Amino acid sequence: MKLYSINAGHFKLDGGAMFGVVPKSIWNKLNPSDENNMCSWAMRCLLIEKDKKLILIDTGMGNKQNAKFFSYYYLHGNDSLSSSLQYYGFTPDDITDVVLTHLHFDHCGGAATFNETKTRFEPFFKNANYYTTQKHYDWAINPNAREKASFLKENILPLQESGQLHFIDENYKLIDELSFYEVFGHTESMMLPIINYKHTKIIYLADLIPSAAHIPLPYVMSYDLRPLNTLKEKEFILNKAIEEDCVLFFEHDKSIECAKIIKTERGYTYENNFLLSDL
Repeated sequence: MKLYSINAGHFKLDGGAMFGVVPKSIWNKLNPSDENNMCSWAMRCLLIEKDKKLILIDTGMGNKQNAKFFSYYYLHGNDSLSSSLQYYGFTPDDITDVVLTHLHFDHCGGAATFNETKTRFEPFFKNANYYTTQKHYDWAINPNAREKASFLKENILPLQESGQLHFIDENYKLIDELSFYEVFGHTESMMLPIINYKHTKIIYLADLIPSAAHIPLPYVMSYDLRPLNTLKEKEFILNKAIEEDCVLFFEHDKSIECAKIIKTERGYTYENNFLLSDL
């Protein structure tokens, strides 16, 4: 089995929204903002190659939205989903499976694209099965007012209409080395993939702990639907990472891919950080 870190580009979000109750005087030292209070974040996906399967976890936001949309989120950088796959010698048609941790636009936007005539949307990965949970799909297509701007039907419905979308739970086994843990703080039924790789467990954190700067328990995003649930879920995952010597894989940290966790008198922190390719 081989693993590849896939950079689907960078985008910007409001720093205050990303750090919740943490004051700017603190978080701005961790991820400095621009003059509009916006911080840069990665959209780091993970590709698993096992036998004849190529399993992609999350897809970034894609590039099909209009100029007004991108004026809010400032997609930037030279990386894209396609170029990062190409770097490792793969094309979108090679992908056999796409696991979507949840259906917010910055995690599933790259899953759908325009057709050749730009008259409708269709799955970007034509030969892939897509996976999410039934609970989360139902939540996403009937969004509440708080999350509505994050759930875009053009990212979701083409997957269902094509027959390529499948519903799983945390007991589903796509390959033996891949399992899932379901969390409910950030949104309803987000799935955290856990990969057994070279005698090590790698936890793909999605938006539970979006960056290394979010490791301290109180650092919870304002986007989270149930922040007190997030606190409990973070503590469980961080303790698991320490007890089982797991590697944490950060989807949104602009510079840190992976880290291992320790607990000190001041709380949780990372001991060191490294690239996925260093494992």
